[in-house]
Amino acid sequence: MNLKTPLTSFLGLAALVSLPALAGPSGYADDYDFAQVTSVTPVYTRVEVAQPRERCWDEQVAVYPRRHSATPAILGGIIGGAIGNELGHRKRNKQVGAIAGAALGASIGRDIYRHQGHHGVRYVTERRCEVVNEYTTRQEISGYDVVYLYNGREYTTRTDRHPGDRMRVMVAVTPLP
Repeated sequence: MNLKTPLTSFLGLAALVSLPALAGPSGYADDYDFAQVTSVTPVYTRVEVAQPRERCWDEQVAVYPRRHSATPAILGGIIGGAIGNELGHRKRNKQVGAIAGAALGASIGRDIYRHQGHHGVRYVTERRCEVVNEYTTRQEISGYDVVYLYNGREYTTRTDRHPGDRMRVMVAVTPLP
């Protein structure tokens, strides 16, 4: 009984034609197998890591009293004006003396007030902080040097992950001329 139909003949022919395409563009066939791992050595890389830390200390700080008063300048102006008025002999001289005395008295009163303000200086302890980077160096695994056996021959490669006791390898079959 012949089971060959046009469809099965076509499928057989399509499989035959596509075989070289499965073998790759060069006509060679590639396959996968497993090889026995004989040794695995981790490969380390040094990495510098910056870790921000807060560094704090206590510091003595001067605190000046804040007195904002116009009273010393006003009093100085009044006293200076009165003295200037008394020193003048004529009416015109009295007016000029009063104005000059008032200005001079206001200036002197302000200067005296400023000097007295520094006597009340006190010191307090304030906490000061800043962020600084502390650098540490650590070792990280960057890969593995792997030695494996396949068909009685020893090979070496570097992998990103630990392969375990066996690893998948690609086997290329090349026809001889």
